[in-house]
Amino acid sequence: MKSLCVYCGSRFGGNPAHKAAALALGRGAAARGWRIVYGGGKLGLMGAAAGAARDAGGAVFGVIPDFLVEMEGVLEGVDHKIVDTMHERKMLMFEEADAIVTLPGGIGTLEEVVETVSWARLQLHRKPIILVNVEGYWTPLKAIFDHMVAEGFADEELLSDISVVNNVDDVFTCAEKRTLSAVI
Repeated sequence: MKSLCVYCGSRFGGNPAHKAAALALGRGAAARGWRIVYGGGKLGLMGAAAGAARDAGGAVFGVIPDFLVEMEGVLEGVDHKIVDTMHERKMLMFEEADAIVTLPGGIGTLEEVVETVSWARLQLHRKPIILVNVEGYWTPLKAIFDHMVAEGFADEELLSDISVVNNVDDVFTCAEKRTLSAVI
């Protein structure tokens, strides 16, 4: 079974397309037999993606720090691990996944994806990193990465470490292709 680490908001945000993408990702993963690995809460896009996968009969694994359990709640009916720190959460989510998928989110989501990209730049992994650019949400982040390269603060390879897709269906094709190429 393949696993997708899903980074996304613990809120829904203001655009209904973001929730629709989270639901589609969860259902699509379940339909393909891919497990969702996520931050463990039941709120926002996180809870929507995991809940959609669970409701469609898919496998879900949540990782949540103890201090967030009361704040975000725990999604019922899925496997969970409660850890002590955010660092443990991120590392376990990363270790349990074959690919990293990022839906819209806030500062925590941004921090997670940038850290994962940094690890790739340091050659600590070759897992696919996929930004789901729902209605252009990640276009500013892509622009800053382009700017870093143009200004000489990052190598051109930075841009090939990240795949940007505009719809959820492309996540699975991209993850499969990138996972196979990372193994070769």
